[in-house]
Amino acid sequence: MKLVSLVLWLILLVLAWPLALLALLVYPLAWLISLPFKLVGISVAGVFELLRAIVTLPARLLGGGPQR
Repeated sequence: MKLVSLVLWLILLVLAWPLALLALLVYPLAWLISLPFKLVGISVAGVFELLRAIVTLPARLLGGGPQR
């Protein structure tokens, strides 16, 4: 995937170098702005996984879980 991104960026550099340089400068800023949303997503996924474990605990204790 990184190789494809590099090739696309190089094509953009050849065709429109100011736009390619602008993209090179904007990408780290966009990553920094999206970082808190990624952290919230990871936290919400963890909470849902914890709730799933709590809800399915009685069934797993009674032997209704996957067989080993």
